[in-house]
Amino acid sequence: MGKADTESATRKKRIICLPFSQEDYIINVDDPIDFRKCIDERIKLFPELFPPEISNGYLMKDIYYSKKQSIPIRRIEIEDTPHTIRPSFLMPYMTGITEEIEKALFMRKFNVPFWALSYAFGQDPMYWYRIEQSLGRNSIVGTTIRNADDIPEHLGADEKHTRILGNKVYVATTVGNECILGASVAKDAGEHSLQDAYQVFKDEAQCLKPTYTPTTVNMDGWKATRNAWKFLFSSVVIICCFLHVFIKIRDRAKRKYKDIFDQAASKLWDCYHAVNKITFSQRIRRLIEWCKKNNMPSVIATPIKKLRKNIAAYKVAYDHPTAHRTSNMVDRLMQRMDRHLFSTQYFHGSMAAAELSIRGWTLIQNFAPYNPRTVKKLNGFKSPAERLNQFRYHDNWLHNLFISASLGGYRSPPQNPI
Repeated sequence: MGKADTESATRKKRIICLPFSQEDYIINVDDPIDFRKCIDERIKLFPELFPPEISNGYLMKDIYYSKKQSIPIRRIEIEDTPHTIRPSFLMPYMTGITEEIEKALFMRKFNVPFWALSYAFGQDPMYWYRIEQSLGRNSIVGTTIRNADDIPEHLGADEKHTRILGNKVYVATTVGNECILGASVAKDAGEHSLQDAYQVFKDEAQCLKPTYTPTTVNMDGWKATRNAWKFLFSSVVIICCFLHVFIKIRDRAKRKYKDIFDQAASKLWDCYHAVNKITFSQRIRRLIEWCKKNNMPSVIATPIKKLRKNIAAYKVAYDHPTAHRTSNMVDRLMQRMDRHLFSTQYFHGSMAAAELSIRGWTLIQNFAPYNPRTVKKLNGFKSPAERLNQFRYHDNWLHNLFISASLGGYRSPPQNPI
């Protein structure tokens, strides 16, 4: 990160985004006494949106007018450090009004290209591109998760193969509670590159909760991924994905050996549904005996033998009943990522641009609303982030995202009192 990037990141962390209606904001912003009352109310309701030092008090600093939007902006001073108060109805960098932008940005959930947004909603395609990129500068974990104790202890992880200007790269993806919590571009699938990529998730999670370490993480059998997670979180329990055993058999045997494949698949899932370790081991042994007795082809027998050889990595899931035994959650979310990357014909710029792009898309996925039928089914929770937090700051999803991204989503815990 260069000097300019560092200064930009530091400046961004000093922007506090708060829920305001435009009418109330305009009425109160010019009067420092009324505006202080507004801030005090929000400190009481949403202390996580402010620096922890706010508990020691703050000063009203100054007021200036946005040249782009002709709206007054106030600054406050917290322990000699100025912070900008941005109302949620204003876009970051004052690029627009949130209500005028949110429908176009919602279309990005469905991978509508920037030129189409330009055609339907006006502005230049680069305008919409830059807005999505700017979202990627926020912490994914800190923006998505409101309370530190809500960080999932059981995760899933995998890498999405993609390209930058034709060169193969990998998006190291971490998921939990139906949200994407980490998406970082690794230049290759080696252990060191994956460590660096997953380190981004670790840093953001421990910024929110310094003592955080996941209990389990479900993944496929790629050695570099396992080693990267063990390096970053030495106590994490790695659970191998049972679904990948089935997929290996299905992809090679379903058409060629249809009749016996159905029998093998039924017996394999019967093993998966075993109620404890002993029953699981017994059923795997019987499945291997059945394969030998019926002279199963190698495309069926070999993955099952490999499962028996590495059975400890699958049995450990019984020690953690709420852990993920399959990669279903990862696969669902990465299917959306796959469609997104295919529709954009992958990445076209630098690694830094690719990183911002996939991170911006991730936050849109976490905060953009579900189908109305799904919202009804989930008792009114409108998005994955809302469902995780059981809370929303604002009924409008983009307001909710921007408020959640106060201070760039980079939260730090309050210091212990002396």
